[in-house]
Amino acid sequence: MSYELIALLMFSSMMLLLLTGKRVFGAIGFVAVVSALLLWGDGGSEIAFSAAMKLMKWYPLLTLPMFVFMGYMLSESGLADDLYRMFHVWMGPLHGGLAIGTIALMVAISAMNGLSVAGMAIGASIALPELLRRGYDKIMVTGVIQAGSSLGILIPPSVVLVLYGMIARQPVGQLWLAGVFPGLMMAGLFVLYIVIRCRLQPDLGPALPEEERQAISWTEKVRLLKAGIAPLFIFFSMTGLFLMGITSLVESSAVGAAAATLAALLKRRLTAQVMEETLRKTLGISCMFMWIILAALCFGAVFDGLGAVNAIEGFFVDRMNLGPWEILIMMQLSFILMGMFLDDTAMLVIVAPLYVPLVGALGFDLVWYGVLYTITCQIAYMTPPFGYNLFLMRAMAPPEVTLRDIYVSVTPFVLIMILALVLVMMFPQLALWLPQWHYAR
Repeated sequence: MSYELIALLMFSSMMLLLLTGKRVFGAIGFVAVVSALLLWGDGGSEIAFSAAMKLMKWYPLLTLPMFVFMGYMLSESGLADDLYRMFHVWMGPLHGGLAIGTIALMVAISAMNGLSVAGMAIGASIALPELLRRGYDKIMVTGVIQAGSSLGILIPPSVVLVLYGMIARQPVGQLWLAGVFPGLMMAGLFVLYIVIRCRLQPDLGPALPEEERQAISWTEKVRLLKAGIAPLFIFFSMTGLFLMGITSLVESSAVGAAAATLAALLKRRLTAQVMEETLRKTLGISCMFMWIILAALCFGAVFDGLGAVNAIEGFFVDRMNLGPWEILIMMQLSFILMGMFLDDTAMLVIVAPLYVPLVGALGFDLVWYGVLYTITCQIAYMTPPFGYNLFLMRAMAPPEVTLRDIYVSVTPFVLIMILALVLVMMFPQLALWLPQWHYAR
């Protein structure tokens, strides 16, 4: 049996196991270990062991539990509630202002969390009921929350970019900096869409009533600004110190986790229940990601041993006679297709052993490609019929928001994300300028 056929058999076996509903790391790790044993005998067992040791020795992986802890501490302690109240009061007088404030909230949560699901939980539980009560169009605001929460996997500290950095062997610090401008650009495009849409159709996003605005004194508005102090303090202590070169990447994650805990303590929100829930959820998420990375490393090692990457490159370049950009576009389309059925980590683990070396062989920058991959994951999150964010929203939304509403709501935001993807592909410096500038200093 040829190596190309073995690689195809491995890939199809893995997909078959995933379709049965087995856990991602279990299906991928099982196929990798069994294939290694069948191909190389007892010596094949060393592949899984080596992958485990590589994982345990990868120092930047310490950032993962730290950032997950920070995000859950903010969520469980209610600091995110205070932040939304501030945006609510200051942005409310504008048509669509509360929706714009929701995007701003999502950017802030993304800059302190790194996970999409945390932004979705906060948006659906805090922002969505308030927006609906204020008479906002349910289709528009449902799309706003889904699109805004997806920024969590692009704006640093993105956990997805940490996983990509581990698998693609790229510096996480550069990946994070590469995600800053594309993430802020996408958030700006979302805000621009809301402003234009609500200007054309003011009834979609009514402003706060005049009597309610007058009832809020300037003293109260200034007091509410204090709600933004804690997030700014956390963000500066984490990202600012890192950019100034005072702390390393791992040290920044520890500072961020400590700052979030200190903020909850000073606000008198740090109870035993909050700490228990934060630690329990952090442990669960961190262990899940570590198992997934371990399975990905093992699977990738077997693929490297087979030379499957060279075979795929030869198939695209020699047999199909495709150019580098055509191959890249096909990769992104396949990500969107898989995203209809899988989450971002599953997609990365499945195709990273194939795509990442191929991208490097085609002459593309792997840091830049990490941003492209992440934006494509955002699009896949919101693509029917089985986009990840669609079903999270369905589980959290009130009964009056139907599944059809959720599907319809994402259409303009998906188009905006595709525009952002095209812009980053056409102008790579949108992603690469900041890391190049910072690390050249």
